[in-house]
Amino acid sequence: MITIRQIKTNQEADQLVLIQLVRLLQNAVHQGASVGFLSPLSDAQAMAYWTGVFESLQSDLVLWVAEVDGQVVGSVQLALCMKANGRHRADVQKLFVHSDYRGHGISSRLLTELEAFAIEQKRSLLVLDTEAGSLAEKIYQHWAWVRVGEIPQYAGRPDGQLTATCYYYKTLAVPVA
Repeated sequence: MITIRQIKTNQEADQLVLIQLVRLLQNAVHQGASVGFLSPLSDAQAMAYWTGVFESLQSDLVLWVAEVDGQVVGSVQLALCMKANGRHRADVQKLFVHSDYRGHGISSRLLTELEAFAIEQKRSLLVLDTEAGSLAEKIYQHWAWVRVGEIPQYAGRPDGQLTATCYYYKTLAVPVA
């Protein structure tokens, strides 16, 4: 059974969850995902990344994890824009699903939770960037995200090869109070 839960504080991100998130990130990098890290990704580098994420949970970042039998197999983040002129938008970041669990609807479940939360927070515009031609790009296209452009040689893949990124947005129907 797949369970999606939001991790709201450092206390909810216990040591076991932290270690599982480290392994999840390492799996994504090992599988070739262009997510900001070069391969091989050390435990220390992955731990430092997730520690920074947990510190940001108190302010503008929201984290969800997908678990199967208590094991973290996916995650996604939503960075809420806190600027006065941007409180209607948020950035989707780091959608990961462990390679052993792909094809089971986990990314869809994570995005469903994220979008519901964004609507609750009155965020009518979501934006993201992802590697052009990646599996992630296919997922966003399936979920009716609108592609707005591509930047060539934007980021290094885990092997260091430069790759293009593409930008997407999605508008959400936020009820007027």
